[in-house]
Amino acid sequence: MSRIDPARIWSLNYNLLMSVIADVSPDIAELGLDTKELFVLAQVEEHPYPAELAATLSMPKPTITVYVKRLEVAGFLRRELDTEDLRRHRLQVTPAGRKVTARGLAMLSEAFSARLGRLSAAEQAQLQHLLEKMR
Repeated sequence: MSRIDPARIWSLNYNLLMSVIADVSPDIAELGLDTKELFVLAQVEEHPYPAELAATLSMPKPTITVYVKRLEVAGFLRRELDTEDLRRHRLQVTPAGRKVTARGLAMLSEAFSARLGRLSAAEQAQLQHLLEKMR
């Protein structure tokens, strides 16, 4: 039996995800976003504070600040004072932001679904189970 190479598995997974992202990046750009901005928008409702977003997305806080400013200018996000702690800003996705997030995630889902279609239904279920187990 051959030895399992964790770096090879990681590399295959990374290359697959980057391939999907590369395929849809031009379409996402037509929405007025880059893919990283889409990922930020997709997490705001669950993590409405910039520091939480940075931790969740494994991005530096200054990078999140840049994305938040761009998303605000585009009208996809707004910053409001936290009523429970006036020293903090809470992020809120606008209706336009919700719309582009849904469209962008649908594009990613469709592109990834095409890759998943190469697997049988049982293999897809097994992959999902394994990925959930590894989280």
